[in-house]
Amino acid sequence: QVQLVESGGGLVQAGGSLRLSCTLSGRTFSTYAMGWFRQAPGKEREFVAAISSSGSTTDYANSVKGRFTISRDNAKNTVNLQMNNLKPEDTAVYVCAAKPVVFTRLILKNSYEYPNWGQGTQVTVSS
Repeated sequence: QVQLVESGGGLVQAGGSLRLSCTLSGRTFSTYAMGWFRQAPGKEREFVAAISSSGSTTDYANSVKGRFTISRDNAKNTVNLQMNNLKPEDTAVYVCAAKPVVFTRLILKNSYEYPNWGQGTQVTVSS
């Protein structure tokens, strides 16, 4: 049974930074492609960032490119999302997702591709 637990959300002023973490337990983390998604009130869930199981490949939504950085530490079973220069429109519940993969450079950007999800962590950016 895969479990994903996010941490690091909170309230920050526009222009500030937050670092989200997601820890996977129950399986071998290094065999999972990971992704971050977010959902704002009244909006659909949207892709934020993804990283391959090896960590060698990453991708980002256009809205966060240059501001957010996804990384992973396979020794600690953790994927991180460093968020800089935050904007009020980044306010949402951020959720991490995981999928076991064979190809170590595979990136997954669609929510339907992920079978495992965390509970989410709230990020609120004030103007």
